[in-house]
Amino acid sequence: MTTLTDTNRKWVAKHLVMAGRLLDIDSQLAFEHALAASRRGGRLAVVREAVGLTAYAAGDYAEALRELRTYRRISGDQTHLPVMVDCLRGTGKPDKAIELAQEPEAQKLTGPARAEMAMVLSGAYQDRGDLVAALEALEIPELDINRAYPFSPRLYAAYSELLEALGRDEQAQRWRHQVSVAERALGTGAFEDPEILDFDEEDEDEQLMPRVKDVLPVHERPAQR
Repeated sequence: MTTLTDTNRKWVAKHLVMAGRLLDIDSQLAFEHALAASRRGGRLAVVREAVGLTAYAAGDYAEALRELRTYRRISGDQTHLPVMVDCLRGTGKPDKAIELAQEPEAQKLTGPARAEMAMVLSGAYQDRGDLVAALEALEIPELDINRAYPFSPRLYAAYSELLEALGRDEQAQRWRHQVSVAERALGTGAFEDPEILDFDEEDEDEQLMPRVKDVLPVHERPAQR
Protein backbone atom coordinates (compact mmCIF):
# COMPACT_ATOMS: atom_id res chain seq x y z
CA MET A 1 0.00 0.00 0.00
CA THR A 2 3.03 2.28 0.29
CA THR A 3 2.99 2.63 -3.49
CA LEU A 4 -0.30 4.58 -3.35
CA THR A 5 -0.97 8.12 -2.21
CA ASP A 6 -3.52 8.59 0.56
CA THR A 7 -6.12 9.73 -1.99
CA ASN A 8 -5.54 6.76 -4.29
CA ARG A 9 -5.49 4.32 -1.37
CA LYS A 10 -8.94 5.48 -0.26
CA TRP A 11 -10.25 5.33 -3.83
CA VAL A 12 -8.93 1.82 -4.39
CA ALA A 13 -10.16 0.58 -1.01
CA LYS A 14 -13.69 1.85 -1.61
CA HIS A 15 -13.90 0.12 -4.98
CA LEU A 16 -12.57 -3.13 -3.53
CA VAL A 17 -15.11 -2.97 -0.70
CA MET A 18 -17.93 -2.54 -3.23
CA ALA A 19 -16.55 -5.33 -5.42
CA GLY A 20 -16.66 -7.65 -2.43
CA ARG A 21 -20.15 -6.60 -1.38
CA LEU A 22 -21.60 -6.96 -4.87
CA LEU A 23 -19.87 -10.17 -5.90
CA ASP A 24 -22.76 -12.44 -4.97
CA ILE A 25 -25.42 -9.88 -5.95
CA ASP A 26 -24.28 -8.39 -9.26
CA SER A 27 -21.05 -10.00 -10.44
CA GLN A 28 -20.72 -7.75 -13.49
CA LEU A 29 -20.97 -4.60 -11.39
CA ALA A 30 -18.50 -6.10 -8.92
CA PHE A 31 -16.13 -6.65 -11.84
CA GLU A 32 -16.52 -3.02 -12.90
CA HIS A 33 -15.62 -1.85 -9.39
CA ALA A 34 -12.53 -4.07 -9.43
CA LEU A 35 -11.54 -2.62 -12.80
CA ALA A 36 -11.99 0.88 -11.38
CA ALA A 37 -9.66 -0.05 -8.51
CA SER A 38 -7.11 -1.34 -11.02
CA ARG A 39 -6.96 2.02 -12.79
CA ARG A 40 -5.20 3.51 -9.75
CA GLY A 41 -3.85 0.41 -8.03
CA GLY A 42 -3.09 -2.02 -10.85
CA ARG A 43 0.40 -2.77 -9.55
CA LEU A 44 -0.95 -4.16 -6.29
CA ALA A 45 -1.37 -7.93 -6.01
CA VAL A 46 -4.61 -7.56 -4.04
CA VAL A 47 -6.13 -5.51 -6.85
CA ARG A 48 -5.14 -7.98 -9.57
CA GLU A 49 -6.62 -10.72 -7.38
CA ALA A 50 -9.89 -8.78 -7.11
CA VAL A 51 -10.09 -8.22 -10.86
CA GLY A 52 -9.42 -11.90 -11.49
CA LEU A 53 -12.01 -13.19 -9.04
CA THR A 54 -14.72 -10.78 -10.10
CA ALA A 55 -14.04 -11.50 -13.79
CA TYR A 56 -14.38 -15.20 -12.98
CA ALA A 57 -17.67 -14.62 -11.17
CA ALA A 58 -18.90 -12.57 -14.15
CA GLY A 59 -18.02 -15.40 -16.57
CA ASP A 60 -15.12 -13.65 -18.29
CA TYR A 61 -12.77 -16.61 -17.95
CA ALA A 62 -10.05 -15.35 -20.29
CA GLU A 63 -9.73 -12.08 -18.37
CA ALA A 64 -9.87 -13.90 -15.04
CA LEU A 65 -7.08 -16.22 -16.12
CA ARG A 66 -4.85 -13.33 -17.20
CA GLU A 67 -5.37 -11.44 -13.96
CA LEU A 68 -4.90 -14.45 -11.70
CA ARG A 69 -1.73 -15.42 -13.53
CA THR A 70 -0.43 -11.91 -12.84
CA TYR A 71 -1.53 -12.13 -9.21
CA ARG A 72 0.23 -15.47 -8.84
CA ARG A 73 3.43 -14.07 -10.35
CA ILE A 74 3.40 -10.96 -8.16
CA SER A 75 2.42 -12.61 -4.88
CA GLY A 76 3.70 -16.17 -5.19
CA ASP A 77 0.33 -17.29 -3.79
CA GLN A 78 -1.00 -20.58 -5.20
CA THR A 79 -4.47 -20.30 -3.60
CA HIS A 80 -6.31 -19.57 -6.83
CA LEU A 81 -4.87 -22.40 -8.91
CA PRO A 82 -8.24 -24.22 -8.83
CA VAL A 83 -9.96 -21.11 -10.21
CA MET A 84 -7.31 -20.86 -12.94
CA VAL A 85 -7.89 -24.50 -13.86
CA ASP A 86 -11.63 -23.84 -14.08
CA CYS A 87 -10.95 -20.78 -16.25
CA LEU A 88 -9.10 -23.00 -18.70
CA ARG A 89 -12.13 -25.26 -18.74
CA GLY A 90 -14.32 -22.22 -19.33
CA THR A 91 -12.25 -21.25 -22.36
CA GLY A 92 -12.61 -24.74 -23.82
CA LYS A 93 -9.14 -26.06 -22.92
CA PRO A 94 -9.65 -29.14 -20.70
CA ASP A 95 -6.23 -30.56 -21.62
CA LYS A 96 -4.50 -27.35 -20.50
CA ALA A 97 -6.63 -27.41 -17.35
CA ILE A 98 -5.46 -30.92 -16.50
CA GLU A 99 -1.87 -29.94 -17.24
CA LEU A 100 -2.05 -26.99 -14.83
CA ALA A 101 -3.69 -29.14 -12.16
CA GLN A 102 -0.74 -31.51 -12.34
CA GLU A 103 1.93 -28.86 -11.77
CA PRO A 104 4.08 -29.38 -8.64
CA GLU A 105 2.56 -26.33 -6.92
CA ALA A 106 -0.93 -27.72 -7.47
CA GLN A 107 0.08 -31.08 -6.04
CA LYS A 108 1.07 -29.36 -2.78
CA LEU A 109 -2.41 -27.97 -2.13
CA THR A 110 -4.20 -29.27 0.94
CA GLY A 111 -7.58 -28.89 2.66
CA PRO A 112 -10.18 -26.66 0.95
CA ALA A 113 -7.83 -25.73 -1.92
CA ARG A 114 -7.17 -29.40 -2.69
CA ALA A 115 -10.90 -30.14 -2.58
CA GLU A 116 -11.64 -27.31 -5.00
CA MET A 117 -8.87 -28.48 -7.30
CA ALA A 118 -10.24 -32.03 -7.20
CA MET A 119 -13.68 -30.82 -8.28
CA VAL A 120 -12.49 -28.68 -11.17
CA LEU A 121 -10.01 -31.35 -12.27
CA SER A 122 -12.84 -33.88 -12.21
CA GLY A 123 -14.84 -31.49 -14.36
CA ALA A 124 -11.97 -31.25 -16.86
CA TYR A 125 -11.86 -35.04 -17.17
CA GLN A 126 -15.61 -35.04 -17.69
CA ASP A 127 -15.15 -32.46 -20.44
CA ARG A 128 -12.96 -35.06 -22.15
CA GLY A 129 -15.51 -37.81 -21.52
CA ASP A 130 -13.28 -39.75 -19.11
CA LEU A 131 -15.65 -40.53 -16.23
CA VAL A 132 -13.32 -42.99 -14.52
CA ALA A 133 -10.53 -40.43 -14.28
CA ALA A 134 -13.11 -37.85 -13.17
CA LEU A 135 -14.18 -40.11 -10.31
CA GLU A 136 -10.61 -40.88 -9.29
CA ALA A 137 -9.79 -37.16 -9.21
CA LEU A 138 -12.32 -36.75 -6.39
CA GLU A 139 -10.86 -39.53 -4.25
CA ILE A 140 -8.74 -37.29 -2.05
CA PRO A 141 -8.25 -37.40 1.74
CA GLU A 142 -10.91 -34.71 2.15
CA LEU A 143 -13.53 -37.06 0.66
CA ASP A 144 -14.39 -38.41 4.13
CA ILE A 145 -17.91 -39.69 4.68
CA ASN A 146 -17.48 -39.34 8.45
CA ARG A 147 -16.30 -35.74 8.53
CA ALA A 148 -17.97 -32.66 7.05
CA TYR A 149 -16.09 -29.61 5.83
CA PRO A 150 -17.72 -26.54 4.24
CA PHE A 151 -16.97 -27.96 0.79
CA SER A 152 -18.12 -31.50 1.64
CA PRO A 153 -21.72 -31.27 0.34
CA ARG A 154 -20.48 -30.25 -3.12
CA LEU A 155 -17.73 -32.85 -3.06
CA TYR A 156 -20.17 -35.58 -2.00
CA ALA A 157 -22.68 -34.52 -4.66
CA ALA A 158 -20.06 -34.56 -7.41
CA TYR A 159 -18.88 -37.99 -6.31
CA SER A 160 -22.38 -39.44 -6.14
CA GLU A 161 -23.24 -38.12 -9.62
CA LEU A 162 -20.20 -39.80 -11.12
CA LEU A 163 -20.88 -43.06 -9.30
CA GLU A 164 -24.39 -43.01 -10.72
CA ALA A 165 -23.09 -42.24 -14.22
CA LEU A 166 -20.80 -45.26 -13.91
CA GLY A 167 -23.68 -47.51 -12.85
CA ARG A 168 -22.63 -47.83 -9.21
CA ASP A 169 -26.09 -46.94 -7.94
CA GLU A 170 -25.86 -48.29 -4.38
CA GLN A 171 -22.71 -46.32 -3.64
CA ALA A 172 -24.17 -43.26 -5.36
CA GLN A 173 -27.24 -43.36 -3.13
CA ARG A 174 -25.10 -43.57 -0.01
CA TRP A 175 -23.07 -40.48 -0.94
CA ARG A 176 -26.19 -38.61 -2.10
CA HIS A 177 -27.77 -39.17 1.30
CA GLN A 178 -24.60 -37.88 2.94
CA VAL A 179 -25.02 -34.53 1.17
CA SER A 180 -28.06 -33.64 3.28
CA VAL A 181 -26.41 -35.07 6.40
CA ALA A 182 -23.42 -32.78 5.87
CA GLU A 183 -25.59 -29.76 5.08
CA ARG A 184 -27.55 -30.27 8.28
CA ALA A 185 -24.35 -30.60 10.32
CA LEU A 186 -22.85 -27.50 8.71
CA GLY A 187 -26.01 -25.41 8.63
CA THR A 188 -25.73 -24.93 4.89
CA GLY A 189 -27.93 -25.60 1.86
CA ALA A 190 -31.53 -26.15 2.93
CA PHE A 191 -30.44 -25.64 6.55
CA GLU A 192 -28.67 -22.31 6.01
CA ASP A 193 -29.80 -19.17 7.83
CA PRO A 194 -30.48 -16.12 5.65
CA GLU A 195 -27.41 -13.95 5.10
CA ILE A 196 -27.63 -10.39 6.38
CA LEU A 197 -25.43 -7.71 4.81
CA ASP A 198 -24.70 -4.63 6.87
CA PHE A 199 -23.89 -1.63 4.69
CA ASP A 200 -22.12 0.54 7.22
CA GLU A 201 -20.84 3.89 6.03
CA GLU A 202 -17.96 3.55 8.43
CA ASP A 203 -16.62 0.69 6.32
CA GLU A 204 -16.17 3.03 3.37
CA ASP A 205 -13.36 4.80 5.18
CA GLU A 206 -11.43 1.58 5.74
CA GLN A 207 -7.76 2.23 5.07
CA LEU A 208 -6.69 -1.39 4.64
CA MET A 209 -7.08 -3.05 1.27
CA PRO A 210 -9.90 -5.62 1.56
CA ARG A 211 -9.60 -8.90 -0.31
CA VAL A 212 -12.49 -10.00 -2.49
CA LYS A 213 -11.81 -13.66 -1.70
CA ASP A 214 -12.50 -12.96 1.98
CA VAL A 215 -16.12 -12.11 1.22
CA LEU A 216 -16.55 -14.67 -1.56
CA PRO A 217 -19.17 -17.16 -0.31
CA VAL A 218 -17.79 -20.63 0.27
CA HIS A 219 -20.19 -22.16 -2.24
CA GLU A 220 -18.71 -19.96 -4.97
CA ARG A 221 -15.09 -21.11 -4.50
CA PRO A 222 -14.85 -21.87 -7.36
CA ALA A 223 -18.19 -21.78 -9.20
CA GLN A 224 -19.22 -25.02 -10.77
CA ARG A 225 -20.32 -24.53 -14.35
